Amino acid sequence: MAKFFIPTNDADSWQGLLSSPSKQWRTGYSAKTLANRWESAQGFPESVSQVFVDSGYSQLQNLEFVLGFPEYQTALPGGVRASQGDVFVLAKSGSDLVTITVEGKVNEEFGPLTGEWRNDQSRGKQVRLAALTKRLRISRNRVDHIRYQLLHRTASALIEAERFNAKSAVMLVHSFSQEHAWFEDYKAFVSLFGKSAEPNSVSYIGRRNGVHLYTAWVAGESHFLTT
Repeated sequence: MAKFFIPTNDADSWQGLLSSPSKQWRTGYSAKTLANRWESAQGFPESVSQVFVDSGYSQLQNLEFVLGFPEYQTALPGGVRASQGDVFVLAKSGSDLVTITVEGKVNEEFGPLTGEWRNDQSRGKQVRLAALTKRLRISRNRVDHIRYQLLHRTASALIEAERFNAKSAVMLVHSFSQEHAWFEDYKAFVSLFGKSAEPNSVSYIGRRNGVHLYTAWVAGESHFLTT
């Protein structure tokens, strides 16, 4: 996994970082749409900042964007495949650091259900699922109907928070679907922790290893679907 990062010149700089650049870089799809929105903002897009401000959580209301890393990989236990987030953000809230993993969506689903993903019962998947559920403090017996991507993306935010000694971690879904496609999957994930979820809102999950964990769903601006 890379340890050195080169600044981007424009949104097109993000394309080469994708796992399948020729397939994923398409107008109206999440990779290109998200890149155009975040690159143009050179920090937090207004839609994201507004949801943080409106959340009422003091740690998220005055965030300073410090660094952003497109297609950032976080190593996970069990196997060699990392969790590759669309954007990883290191931010500051006063003197405290905040880590944010961003999952961009348009109409693409979140991938397989956890029960489907672990169907082969391989040793590596057993190790990984045990590590993810332990970190998130949820039972392995309750996640088969949950999208696996939401598990490892949220755990990634926590892993990076611990690595940077951050006080808070956020798993953010930035969806440009005007119909909030696949929101019910996100809502089911948040309900695992006994919490509720709504579009354009933040859910506080609780503390995990001393880190305040949040999730959020933000609706992006529709005109970026055509750029």
